[in-house]
Amino acid sequence: MSRAELHDLVDRIPEDELPAAQRFLAYLATSPAYRAALTAPVDDEPVTESDAAAIETAREEIGCGQVASHAELLREFGL
Repeated sequence: MSRAELHDLVDRIPEDELPAAQRFLAYLATSPAYRAALTAPVDDEPVTESDAAAIETAREEIGCGQVASHAELLREFGL
C-alpha cells in the first residue's frame, strides 16, 4: 500500500469515525517502546511497607508545595 492509497482511505472515512481513525493512526505512529509500555501487563507486585511510606512522604511533600517543576528538573540536569 502506498501513502496515496492510504490518503484515499482516510478521505473516505465518515466524519463521525475520524476521532477513532486519528487515535489509531497516532498509536501506529508512536515508538515501539511506547506501544510496548501501553500494552504491558499491570504491575501486580505488592506494595511493601517501605513503598507505602515513600508514597505517603511524596504525597505530603506535594501537599506542602515541596515540588520541582519540569523546567527546574531540566535545568538541574543541564537539559
